[in-house]
Amino acid sequence: MNQSFQRRDVLRVAAAGAAVLCGAARAQGQGWPTKPVTMIVPFPAGGGTDAFARPLSGQFTKVAGQTLVIDNRGGAGGTLGASIAAKAPADGYTLFMGAVHHAIAPSVYPKLDYDIEKDFVPLMLLANVPQVVVINPKRVQANTIQEFIALVKRNPGKFNYGSAGSGTSHHLAGELFKIQTGTFITHIPYRGAGPALSDLISGNVDLMFDGLGSSAQHIKSGRIKALMVAGTKRNPAFPDVPCAAEVGLPDYTVTTWYGLWAPKGTPADVQARAVDDMKKALATDELKSIWAQNGSEIPTLTMAAYGGFVNSEIKRWYTVVKASGAKLE
Repeated sequence: MNQSFQRRDVLRVAAAGAAVLCGAARAQGQGWPTKPVTMIVPFPAGGGTDAFARPLSGQFTKVAGQTLVIDNRGGAGGTLGASIAAKAPADGYTLFMGAVHHAIAPSVYPKLDYDIEKDFVPLMLLANVPQVVVINPKRVQANTIQEFIALVKRNPGKFNYGSAGSGTSHHLAGELFKIQTGTFITHIPYRGAGPALSDLISGNVDLMFDGLGSSAQHIKSGRIKALMVAGTKRNPAFPDVPCAAEVGLPDYTVTTWYGLWAPKGTPADVQARAVDDMKKALATDELKSIWAQNGSEIPTLTMAAYGGFVNSEIKRWYTVVKASGAKLE
C-alpha cells in the first residue's frame, strides 16, 4: 500500500510539474512581447523590402505594444542577413523578413551556411507584388516595351540592368527576359534593390526588373518609366502599364514576395502570437492603403501553408535557374 501511495504521489508531482511548464509556455506566448522585437531585413534601406517593412513596423508596434526595430543587414543577395537571423536566439525577439530571393538562393549559392527550411520556422506571407520593367527615360529612348526590345536588338550589349544582387529575383527576371526576347543586356549586381534603384534614378544604369513595391513612387514621380508588368494581368495601381501577356510574352511572369520567419526553436505560443499581431497590423486601413499603392494585396498564407508555398517556390526557381544558366558574378 505504501508503495502504491508513493507511486501516486510521484504521478501527482509529475502532473503538477507538467501543468506548471505548460502554464509557463502559455504565459510566455500571451505575455510576448515584453521588450522591443528586432526584425532583420537582409537588404539595405530603400529597397522593396523596406517599402513594406517600415510601415509594418509602425503598425505592429501599435498592435503589440512594443517597438518592432528594423535591422538592415544587406549583402550577398540577402543571404548574409539570413545567416545572421538563423543564428539568433530562438526566443521570439528576433524575426526575419525575407523574400523570394531566399527561395532562389539554394540554387545559386552552393555553400550557404543556413537552410531556409530547416533553420527557420515559417510564420506568414506578408506581401506579393509583380515585378515591372523600368527604365531611366533619359538614358533609354523608348516609350513601349516593343520599342525597347527593338532598340536593344539593334544595340546588343550597349544597355545594362541593375539588380539587388546575383541570384535575386531581379537578376533572374532579367535573364528570363533576355531568353524570351532574344536580347543581350549586361547585368550589374548591387548589394540590394535600394542602391540599384538609386543608380537607375541617377542614370548610372539603364533599367531594372524591379518589384513594384520599391519602384512605385518613382514611377509616379516620373523619375523612372514603367514599360511592362511581368505577369498575365495589369496591376490596379498602374492600370496604364501593359502586362507581359498583352505584348507577346505570355510566359514572362515574375513576382516579388516578402515573408516572415523566426529562428528554429522559437516557442510555438510565441509564433502564434507573432502571426496574430502581424495579421492585426495588416488589417489596419493604413497598411491596406500602402499595400495597394505598392501593387500588393494582403496575403493569407500562414504557418504550415506558408511553409508549403516556400517549398514550392524553391523547386520552381531551381528549374528557372537551371534553364537560364544564371550564375554568381
